[in-house]
Amino acid sequence: MGWLEGTTALVTGAGSGLGHAIVNRYVAEGARVGVLEIDRSKADALTNRFGDAVRVTVGDARRYDDNLLAVEDTVAAFGGLDVWVGNAGLWDYGTSVDALPAAAISDAFDEIFSLNVKGYLLGVKAALPALRDSRGAVILTASNAAFWPGGGGPLYTASKHAVVGLVKQLAYELAPDVRVNGVAPGGMPSDLRGPRALGLADTSWSSLPVDDLMKEFSPLGRAIAPADYTGHYVLLAARHESATVTGSIHNCDGGIGVRGRPTTA
Repeated sequence: MGWLEGTTALVTGAGSGLGHAIVNRYVAEGARVGVLEIDRSKADALTNRFGDAVRVTVGDARRYDDNLLAVEDTVAAFGGLDVWVGNAGLWDYGTSVDALPAAAISDAFDEIFSLNVKGYLLGVKAALPALRDSRGAVILTASNAAFWPGGGGPLYTASKHAVVGLVKQLAYELAPDVRVNGVAPGGMPSDLRGPRALGLADTSWSSLPVDDLMKEFSPLGRAIAPADYTGHYVLLAARHESATVTGSIHNCDGGIGVRGRPTTA
């Protein structure tokens, strides 16, 4: 029997990368999973792969109505909702303040914060009645950039620091009915994109030498796959295994904070 037998979860941004790995692991652990995914081709691929174990809603995590529809679809398909996972996000590709065009900062900021922060808040708001009914849990994807500089530029890093604040405030407000925690992974192969305002909407993180970068930056000296992070999401979703945990951020970034990022010549 898996850790999540009898559990229903909803994951945003699950068409590829970490979100897809979370869905795969949750299903393997016995969960039934709803998904909110903006890309229809990725949504169709999820349905084809997982069949009746997954209910996919095509929509934008930045819109409250789409979040609400995903919750309603998930509850209608599986009878309730126990775990809401905010995972959809954008990266700024490490664009420094010097490199940011002044004319693009406002739009790029709005794009990144709209998905990385506001999208989480909208999703929690939409899911809250169902989560209160089940005395469930919220899990938000943070990042190594939520703790350390260098995991992105100022836009992304600020957005992920905001996620830490959101976890703590929501955990404070929603206790004792709903547990709220975060997971802070490091780099991994992913289809993570950047803001359109910086010309990065069609640039995929997987186009970079991710495995080499992780081997260089991590004290563990190894490439890290999305599946390597999913155990933290299972633990925080498992009611009996994490019953006392709320307001925490599970930092699993490969140990970047142990020695920092190596200097370059």
